Amino acid sequence: MSSFEDYVYRNIAKQVKKYRLAHGYTQEQLSEMLSKNLKYIGHIERCERKISNTVIIKLLDILQIQLSEFYSFDELYKWN
Repeated sequence: MSSFEDYVYRNIAKQVKKYRLAHGYTQEQLSEMLSKNLKYIGHIERCERKISNTVIIKLLDILQIQLSEFYSFDELYKWN
């Protein structure tokens, strides 16, 4: 995985966790809402699996989060 790709997935994982906790859901509850394996969100949050755009869209719909808000990462990427 390229360093930029790693940056994107690492920050997506942070956002998933941030918004999951803000809504008071456990990893298992959110996985179930997404019709995924009960450990799915845990794998995403630990960057052990890549999340698809389809799942991101469903996640944002469930949590009622705008795309622009979700992809507003706290950390900026620094190209060499």
